[in-house]
Amino acid sequence: MALPVHASPLERIWHYAYLVICALIFVFLVAPILVVIPLSFNAEPYFTFTDKMLSLDPAGYSLRWYDSLLTFGMLAPDAPRDGAWYADMWRNAAWVKAAKNSIIVGFWATLLATVLGTLAALGLSRPDMPWRRAIMAILISPMIVPIIIIATGMFFFYSNPCSILGFECGRLTSTYTGIVLAHTILGIPFVIITVTATLVGFDQSLNRAAASLGASPRRTFFRITLPLILPGVISGALFAFVTSFDEVVAVLFLAGADQQTIPRQMWNGIREQISPAILAVATILVVISIGLLTTVELLRRRSERLRGMTPR
Repeated sequence: MALPVHASPLERIWHYAYLVICALIFVFLVAPILVVIPLSFNAEPYFTFTDKMLSLDPAGYSLRWYDSLLTFGMLAPDAPRDGAWYADMWRNAAWVKAAKNSIIVGFWATLLATVLGTLAALGLSRPDMPWRRAIMAILISPMIVPIIIIATGMFFFYSNPCSILGFECGRLTSTYTGIVLAHTILGIPFVIITVTATLVGFDQSLNRAAASLGASPRRTFFRITLPLILPGVISGALFAFVTSFDEVVAVLFLAGADQQTIPRQMWNGIREQISPAILAVATILVVISIGLLTTVELLRRRSERLRGMTPR
């Protein structure tokens, strides 16, 4: 907001002080991310800026750590880069396998979280829903309860999920199913919140008008309700995917050796072999996050236009 012409000297001082405070907070929040990006191009195996980097010498910058993401774990990383090399990379490169696991788990967790979260939001948006506030508090509790507590509980429950029924059955730990279910639980609250916020501005008279014209509830949902709340559904799905893609604590408790995801691979890299390749992965994740946040903002603006509101 621009400073009004009639502002007093004290108001002007506070206005510029406020801008400086906001700028400092912004730098404090963004600086760690901005530092990681140039360090990922360091030609030396260090986590600090070298003299060549500070002097902007091209010799101080390299893509070697991005290349190591493709070669680490390969059987023949120095072989000619032909079809056999790429096949070796696809099968054996540790970071590539971690990326595939993250995408697979994230896709199914996002799909389940979006479906279940949207259904829950539709039910919670009904004014005649009994115990609505209590149910809402329970469903969004994974956002409030520390993840270490949730992961510990999941580990003991997934070790023998049928124990509450009094008999033994197959465990869900060290399986893709267990990880997907865990990430689904963590992603559902984000879908519920975003879809519920979208439903606040939804005109329920449209559903009543469709019902009065003979449309079935199923047809009304897919032809009227879903298209109007779709931006909120997609936004919730993106948040659920980011949550799954970034989760490491639950994976540490539940995943086996074959279910390495990118965050767990980064964790192992920090513990076992510190390499600037971790900075390269972090930079890629930052770019992906920026793209997803941009998509969420575009969907928010589209949702406002659909509801007749002018995007700010």
